[in-house]
Amino acid sequence: MENYSMYFPSYSIGPKVYDKIYEVCSSYGKKIVCIGGKRALQAAEHAIREAIKNTELNITGVLWYGGEASYENVEALKNKTEVKQADMIFAVGGGKALDTGKALAEQIGMPVFTFPTIASNCASTTAVAIMYENSGVFKEPYFTEKPPMHAFIHTEILANAPKQYMWAGMGDTYAKYYEASVSSRNDELPHYLELGVNVSQMCVEPVLKYGERALGDNEAGKVSKELEQVVLAIVVSTGLASNLLTKEHTVHYNSGLAHAVFYSLTVYPQIEERHLHGEVVGYGVLILLLCDGQEEEFQKVYEFHKKTNLPTKLSQIEITRDEFESILTSIRNRSDIAHYPYVVTEEMIREAYERLEALD
Repeated sequence: MENYSMYFPSYSIGPKVYDKIYEVCSSYGKKIVCIGGKRALQAAEHAIREAIKNTELNITGVLWYGGEASYENVEALKNKTEVKQADMIFAVGGGKALDTGKALAEQIGMPVFTFPTIASNCASTTAVAIMYENSGVFKEPYFTEKPPMHAFIHTEILANAPKQYMWAGMGDTYAKYYEASVSSRNDELPHYLELGVNVSQMCVEPVLKYGERALGDNEAGKVSKELEQVVLAIVVSTGLASNLLTKEHTVHYNSGLAHAVFYSLTVYPQIEERHLHGEVVGYGVLILLLCDGQEEEFQKVYEFHKKTNLPTKLSQIEITRDEFESILTSIRNRSDIAHYPYVVTEEMIREAYERLEALD
């Protein structure tokens, strides 16, 4: 039996969670550098400053992350005086901003705390950063030793964020369960992987149950039970599953066909420029379920897509049949499906997308 350690993310959720910043962070030092997206910092910086104004904590600087989760942007941030003077990093924003902050923190040995401002993915609680080329083309996962020290999930900020982020985040969230359950099929799993697969079930049920109502509340800027349940599924349940499933620093159980579809599609600029990660992954889930023969689950998810306007057709993600045909080999060869319990062929993928195109 090997010795091993597992590290789980801690988090606070609610409309006043920034009041806990001093309590949670003060033991790590006094100087903070905030790194995030431009709109994210506009949404959260004032509230962060208000929360720490009568404490010993102070901010050395507020920096834009660079616009892409790339190693080049991480290197540029390393050389900033505001980073060198800090004791801790506050990563603020969506997935790419948070992943940039996490990768930077890992490389310079500094604690990182996350402040998600959109509910689009689980980056604020995971021990992996998804890295891209500066062009926006996917490069690789970058695994960190531990997840962020703490995530501050401010539901009022999330409720007032543009609803397309939660909309897309739902697709990325239920992908976790469908991918993990297929990738692990027939395997004798160690405890942490078995636990991860079981936790991932919490990535499906709350989204399908509360998702439509949560989107309406998000559009209205309303913090509700339904919105909070979907946020927890997107940010926490998916993050917990991811940390368990990536214990071995592979994508064998943490990814699958839905993400293989997405990563292959990033070669087209319209995907990076006009579509969100989870939106395209959600389309990939439909491909996954058809290829795997899960008719009942396919119907359930397909109907959810129709009700919420998540994509069911290539035209909704601005991809032509010819463009999709040209990436079939790339999808088939992705490491995301290297551990599948069967060989995914180009013909299987073709039949799946053709069936989707033929549906009303």
